[in-house]
Amino acid sequence: MQDIGDIFQNRVLLVALVACIIAQAIKLIVEIIKNRKLDIRVLVTTGGMPSAHSALVTALAAGVGQTIGWQTPDFALAMVFAIIVMYDAAGVRQAAGKQARILNQMMDELFDDKHEFSQDKLKELLGHTPVQVIAGSALGVMISWLARSAYVF
Repeated sequence: MQDIGDIFQNRVLLVALVACIIAQAIKLIVEIIKNRKLDIRVLVTTGGMPSAHSALVTALAAGVGQTIGWQTPDFALAMVFAIIVMYDAAGVRQAAGKQARILNQMMDELFDDKHEFSQDKLKELLGHTPVQVIAGSALGVMISWLARSAYVF
C-alpha cells in the first residue's frame, strides 16, 4: 500500500495546483489594478480574470499528455474533464450569476424596507466570461509547458 505522502511526488498534480494558485494570484493583481484596493477575498472566490478552474484543468490535461502520451485514455479522460469544467464555468455558472443579479435587483426594487424575505444577497460572481476561461486555459497550458521544459516532470 502506498503512503499518502506519495501524492507530493505527483508532478502533474503539483504543476496543476501551481497553475491554479498563480491564476488566483493574478486575480488579486487584476483586482488591485481595477479597483485600486487590496481585497484578499479574491483569492478564495469564484469568477474573475483569469479562470483558475480553467488553468487547473488544462495544466492537468497538458501534464498528463506530456507525461504519458497524447494518445492515451488517461489524456482523453483529463481532456474531457477539462472541457466539462470550462463549459460549466462559462455556461452554467455564468448564467446562475446573471440570475442572481436579477433576483437581487428584483428584491431591492419590489420590497424596499418592508419585506419578510432574508436580506442576504445572492452571490452574483459565480462563473466566467469566455475570455476569462480562454485566458485561464492558456495560462494552464503555458505553466505546464514551462514546467516540462524546466524538467519538473
